[in-house]
Amino acid sequence: MSGPSLDQRLAALEARLGRLEARLAALGAAFEGGGPSLTGARDELRAWVTDYVSLRLQQLVPETCAHPEREADAVVAEGPMLPGTRIRCTEEVIHRLGRIPIPFVRQMVSQKVAETARAENVLLVDVAFFERAATF
Repeated sequence: MSGPSLDQRLAALEARLGRLEARLAALGAAFEGGGPSLTGARDELRAWVTDYVSLRLQQLVPETCAHPEREADAVVAEGPMLPGTRIRCTEEVIHRLGRIPIPFVRQMVSQKVAETARAENVLLVDVAFFERAATF
């Protein structure tokens, strides 16, 4: 790993740990004050799940991979589609989606990538586009 990339990851990890400490302190204060409200607890849980899924996706999708270069027209004509969409993608993208162990998260990622591809008029989702679009 290079120095700047490692420093960025450490800074992101420290920021997440800071948020976790703040949430734990707020949770402790809420218990002392009579307990959290249902909507507050739901929002806290939703934020935690979002952070956790984001972290796991970053771990599942490696930063670098070597891929052979092919002509874009040939790939678009023969490539598979993202599950649940009509967006063409490469076999490597299908493989990466298959490595996401939780089915509803896999579907969320597929939908997010498809929405981003439609918004940017991308005809074929390759690994580089998938890595950029799959982050929340």
